[in-house]
Amino acid sequence: MAKALPGKISIFLSLDPDIFKGYFNAQDPAPIYKRQLSHEFEQYIMACSQSAKRYNEFVYKISWRNEEDKEFAEPLVYAIRRHFSEKKEIRQAEFEKFKRRTYSLLLVSITVVMVCHHFLPLLFNGNKIIHTGLSNSMDVFTWVILWKPIDRLIFYWNPFLKEISLLDRLQKAEVITNKVED
Repeated sequence: MAKALPGKISIFLSLDPDIFKGYFNAQDPAPIYKRQLSHEFEQYIMACSQSAKRYNEFVYKISWRNEEDKEFAEPLVYAIRRHFSEKKEIRQAEFEKFKRRTYSLLLVSITVVMVCHHFLPLLFNGNKIIHTGLSNSMDVFTWVILWKPIDRLIFYWNPFLKEISLLDRLQKAEVITNKVED
């Protein structure tokens, strides 16, 4: 059985001067290729990519009417790639912080459990009834204290990786330019 090729999701952009102004932050005085993208433009791209699956590729389809407008295609693509590259780096740093904090929490939880399971039974060595009750309480306490770090390690990492993958694909998306006839 042949594997189906991943679908491509097209993101349509225009170099029309009236529309082009809205792609960037109006207060940013930097050259076009270094400007920040406007919030609305970023939301448009994210809305276009919302239905993307794991293996979907993205294509920026840029249309232009005359040669003067065409010269803005390369700076626009550079600004988009730089924007999503920075967003990806930020998200990767957040993911590393998440992993560090979760593993630290797990290590502290395991240390507390080990201390409780080792030292508390020594305090009640002679009394079997208290020792049995304490042992059962320690088992429940172990489940309670280890639940959150294990739950986070198993279930909470996937949204980070999904968003990093999406930002990477938006950064490396193919660009197609074409002239629109009046």
